[in-house]
Amino acid sequence: MVTLQDDPETGASPEPHPSVKCLIKRSIDILGALVGLGLLAVLWLPIAIAIKLDSPGPVFYAQQRYGLKGKPFTLWKFRSMVANADQLKAMVQNQAQGLIFKNELDPRVTRVGQFLRRTSLDEFPQFWNVLRGDMSLVGTRPPTADEVAHYSPHHWRRLDVKPGLTGQWQVSGRSAIKDFEAIVQLDLHYQTLWSPWHDLQIILKTLVVLITRRGAY
Repeated sequence: MVTLQDDPETGASPEPHPSVKCLIKRSIDILGALVGLGLLAVLWLPIAIAIKLDSPGPVFYAQQRYGLKGKPFTLWKFRSMVANADQLKAMVQNQAQGLIFKNELDPRVTRVGQFLRRTSLDEFPQFWNVLRGDMSLVGTRPPTADEVAHYSPHHWRRLDVKPGLTGQWQVSGRSAIKDFEAIVQLDLHYQTLWSPWHDLQIILKTLVVLITRRGAY
């Protein structure tokens, strides 16, 4: 995979986005990650038992994603689909437009997985990614290899910031947004609005979304 640093044909900015070197943002990430991992320490055993009882396969799901400037990293989640979900993807209809994949009634999602997704508990292992610095609490949605393989130059600009557990598109409709270009525009809009205070506002809005379960499936 060619990263943004190696590819002069991409639309990425040659200078890092201010958020990348902001110590306040990184401090918020570390504090949030420690809180999230503390909750994960309490929740992981009952979640793990539920996943194992519901369907055969591992408790965790690991997938290569692409982060800041196209750098690959391993993203961790609680498994919410059947163990061979990646091999079955071609059999499921994509209800989204562009370089994302969505299906509201994806048959690969397990019963426990439906609950984990509605509550976003499946995302909790990503607090480890945040603590490591692969991700931020707030940023862009981290794309997969098959997505970046078809990126146009302006799509790469999404990766001028670290990928996030939440972001502009999550608090603007989440599952209701099924057009990749709309997500790209929200991600780029976030970069123009960014400040530590704006990140805190998105985190607070995310908590409201999680409590009300608005836009999740």
